[in-house]
Amino acid sequence: MMRFEYYAPTTLAETAAILARFDGQAKILAGGTDLLVEIKENIRRPAGVVNIKKIPGLNGLSYNDTSGLTIGALTTVRAVETSPLVQQRYAGLAQAARELGSIQVRNRATVAGNICRASPSADTPPPLIADDASVTIFNPAGERTVPLTQFFTGPGQTVLAPNEILLAITAPPPPPHTGKAYLKHGRRRAMELATVGVAVTLTLDGDVCRQIRLVLGAVAPTPIRATEAEALLNGAPLDDARIEQAARAAMAQARPISDVRASADYRREMVGVLTRRAIRQALAQARDSI
Repeated sequence: MMRFEYYAPTTLAETAAILARFDGQAKILAGGTDLLVEIKENIRRPAGVVNIKKIPGLNGLSYNDTSGLTIGALTTVRAVETSPLVQQRYAGLAQAARELGSIQVRNRATVAGNICRASPSADTPPPLIADDASVTIFNPAGERTVPLTQFFTGPGQTVLAPNEILLAITAPPPPPHTGKAYLKHGRRRAMELATVGVAVTLTLDGDVCRQIRLVLGAVAPTPIRATEAEALLNGAPLDDARIEQAARAAMAQARPISDVRASADYRREMVGVLTRRAIRQALAQARDSI
C-alpha cells in the first residue's frame, strides 16, 4: 500500500479546503468499502484520504410530503434497505439496496458513495434516476443541486469538482397510484455486480400510464433512461403488446459491452427480459394502490 496523508475534518469548509489543496489527488472516505480495498490492491493511489465521518449533519434519512425523501451523505445502504418508509414509497430503491453486496458491506457502505463511485453497474443510481432524484453538492461558493441524470459523465466520472462534497440525495414524493421496481441480473444470486439492471417508476391514471421513467444500468458508460421505450408507454394502456414494444425499444437503446461477465448480445437480450418483468411488477404495485 502506498503512503498517503490522512485527514478527519469537522466542517465542510475545512474539507473543501483540504480537497482543493490536493487538486483531485485526495479521496473522500465515508463507508470505505470500495476505497480501502482498492488502496490496498494499488488500484487507487490517492495522495490524501479525507474522512468526513466527523462532520455533523451528514447522516440521516428523512421524508415529508412536500420535499420527499432525503438521504444524507453518511447514510448507509443498510439504513435505506431496512427503512419501512423507503420500502413503502420507494420500492425500487429498497430492492436495489437489498441487492448491493453482502450485509456486512451494506452496514458500512453509503448510498452517496455508491453514487460517487460512478460504476456503470452500481445498483442505487437506476432506481434513484427512475424516481427523478437529484443531489445537493457543497463547494466553498455555496451549494448547488444537480439532477442525477446529469451527475454521471462516464465510468468512474462525475460532475464533482476536486473541492466539492456530495451532501445529500433527494427524491420527490411519489404521486398516488405509483408503482416501482428494480430488477438486477448477475452470474450469482447474491453479492454480485449487475450484468444488467432495470429500474421502473410509473404512475397510472385509471388504466392509462400517466408517467413512466425506465432506467437501464450496466449497459452503457452511465445509467441511461430508455426514452424511446418511455414514449411508447406514456399516455397509453400498458397491455402486453405495448410492453413488448417498449422492451424492444429499450434493447435498441442499450449500448452494452462484452467483458468477462457477459457478452454485449447477452446483455442486450437481458435488457428486454428485465424490462418486461420490471414494468409488469411496477404496474401490479400501482394497480394495488388504486
